[in-house]
Amino acid sequence: MNTAVLTRAGIAAAGAALLVGGLTACGTDKAEGTAEGKPAAAKAETPADAVKASYVKTAAAKFAKFEMTITPGNGKAEQLAGTKGWYPSSTGIDAGGADDQIMLGDVIYTHSDKPLEGKSWMKMNLNKDGKPRSRFNDDPADYLAVLLGQQKLTLVGTEQTDGGEARHFKGSLTNADLLAADESTKVMEAANRQYLHEALKDYVSLDVDVWIGKDGYPVRVESVQGTKDRTTKISAKFSGYGTTAPVTAPPADQVADFDDVMKGIDDKLKGVDDTLKEADQTLKDAGLGGLGGS
Repeated sequence: MNTAVLTRAGIAAAGAALLVGGLTACGTDKAEGTAEGKPAAAKAETPADAVKASYVKTAAAKFAKFEMTITPGNGKAEQLAGTKGWYPSSTGIDAGGADDQIMLGDVIYTHSDKPLEGKSWMKMNLNKDGKPRSRFNDDPADYLAVLLGQQKLTLVGTEQTDGGEARHFKGSLTNADLLAADESTKVMEAANRQYLHEALKDYVSLDVDVWIGKDGYPVRVESVQGTKDRTTKISAKFSGYGTTAPVTAPPADQVADFDDVMKGIDDKLKGVDDTLKEADQTLKDAGLGGLGGS
């Protein structure tokens, strides 16, 4: 029920009128846009609306547990499990100790059961030119982001997956679809939107099936990613949104830097080479023909 701004002089009269007829009026006023006095029906949620709502919620969660099977064109599948993070991108691969990996942006840490100089982790920075390497991180936010505003997005139906009910959405996208911007992508921060745009430039096609659970988070994803060079199939399950611990770097005192290690090896090899040259010259001076013989 709407009330007008009343002058001080009219308050008493208005109050009396409200006491007499106000409650009856509130009960009989017709809702705007209806003829029978019934509330207007809520606008039906579209697939784009559902994906956008899930993206906003997922983006805020930051981390989730994952189980993933990656099958490249040669058909040799690789299974991974651990933690995925987004904004910024991160991955922690749990391989049971040896061969564990952590990736934070462009920096990769690899664990070894054979410590080098007492350090069990090797660090390698993939960023050599100061520019971030754009890559599709295969995290839940990535998958939802590529579907934002896509006209080809469809709702397949409601299905049971991993013991729970989830809505199954599907999108089959071309390179032009992936690079097209639309108002709904503006729920992403500008830097994240540009990063994803760069990561998708080399994609010829991307088929994505995503299952969104009742809590609004994606619980399963199937994708076929096509580039000019290869086609890769990804099957992933996600869980633990909002409760999964962040991916963090190993303790600094347990990390050896790959570049430093290689520089040390190069220095040692140069020292050996210099020693061999000196020995060769000594033998030659002694008339023994040097290390290569006479």
